[in-house]
Amino acid sequence: MNPESPTRKVLIITYYWPPSGGAGVQRWLKFSKYLREFGWEPIIYTPKNPEAPAQDFSLSEEIPEGIQIIKTPIWEPYGYYKKLVGMKKGENVNAGFLSEKKKPGIAEGFSTWIRGNFFIPDARKFWIKPSVKFLIEYLRNNPVDTIVSTGPPHSTHMIALGIKSKLNIPWLADFRDPWTGIDFYHQLKLSRWADRIHHKMEKRVLDCADAITVVSSQMKRDFHLSTENRISVITNGYDSEDIQYAPIELKKNKFSITHIGSIPPSRNPSHFWHELAQKVREDRSFASVLEIKLVGKVDHSVIQSLEENGLKEFLIKTEYLPHKDVIIEMQNSQVLLLLINNTPNAKGILTGKIFEYFAAQRPILCIGPVDGDAAELLTVANSGPVVGFNDSKSLQKAITRMYNDYKDDVLFVPDNSYQKFSRKALTGSLAKILDGLISDSYVFTAK
Repeated sequence: MNPESPTRKVLIITYYWPPSGGAGVQRWLKFSKYLREFGWEPIIYTPKNPEAPAQDFSLSEEIPEGIQIIKTPIWEPYGYYKKLVGMKKGENVNAGFLSEKKKPGIAEGFSTWIRGNFFIPDARKFWIKPSVKFLIEYLRNNPVDTIVSTGPPHSTHMIALGIKSKLNIPWLADFRDPWTGIDFYHQLKLSRWADRIHHKMEKRVLDCADAITVVSSQMKRDFHLSTENRISVITNGYDSEDIQYAPIELKKNKFSITHIGSIPPSRNPSHFWHELAQKVREDRSFASVLEIKLVGKVDHSVIQSLEENGLKEFLIKTEYLPHKDVIIEMQNSQVLLLLINNTPNAKGILTGKIFEYFAAQRPILCIGPVDGDAAELLTVANSGPVVGFNDSKSLQKAITRMYNDYKDDVLFVPDNSYQKFSRKALTGSLAKILDGLISDSYVFTAK
């Protein structure tokens, strides 16, 4: 197959696309970047005016040259939501019930109830029907070999389902996060009726898609409780082109503990802050070099926890950095903090940043289930300790051990086997699934 001229086409339905920033963009931007090398030409369908949590114009530089990007307008109810809760017009709406400024009040609670019970599957539902109509017409005139939908938002899957019901095109449904199993599902204040609708929609997508991809083994096991359809695990990963392996001069005068990404309430490591504060009180030398760096949106409860533990003076908070600068920040850190949401689905949470943490080749301190998917990867990669949510004793030991290694100038990670998580290698796995779809005797026909 000549990578310069792919002969097969895949339509990718995604809500997140540059200049939107954040974790939701990375997966399919990177797949699209490498798909041509495996004989597939990506065509992107995305909103013209999305409500993105952040913007990162540097990501636009990674869009493959000449790729076709189709955009249509989307109407979302966030304008009304912002008025209801007193947000300014230009403020971004955070995901995962993260509130930076205050504890959610009555207005936020009421809006959550409306969102959960009337905007099903999510606030992008008004994009479904116009998109199905538009894309059916487009695909009749511009045939493709497969379609892909990636969620959340899961409205993208409903668009693909609408197309599948009219045009017999093989369909891959990709889940970056669960649907009814997502960590904040129980916070949506759902009525029994709304809960049934969510599960019914999820079931239809899982059963009707020709193939399903998920990011973790636990998510695969959970989905297999609802469907017998074929499910493949393709984790997130790192892009070798993002990582600069030139020697980086770490700040030896600072014991920096860095977290990259958002920290919603369920990810706030209150026990860790407590143990860190105790170490500060007991060891003046530790206090003189400690640096807590939080890069990304942080819930107000995290700042409150830091204040209550007397750690605010050690905090360096940066709301957002372009992705290329985030990589440098990782490589410049003594310890990378990996926080798993303390929720019922914690074992299956495999956040995308873990792979870039691996590639940054700095020690990782993970707080989460010791028998979860993230813990398994960290153990194999030998990248650092995994400590349970409430295991204070192990936290004390981990902090002390990493600090002592820092003082002895031996705080590093050995060579590990993270290379299999490169975005290019993972795109090769994706391409094999797409190849299999079109070899299973699916034929493009209009119904």
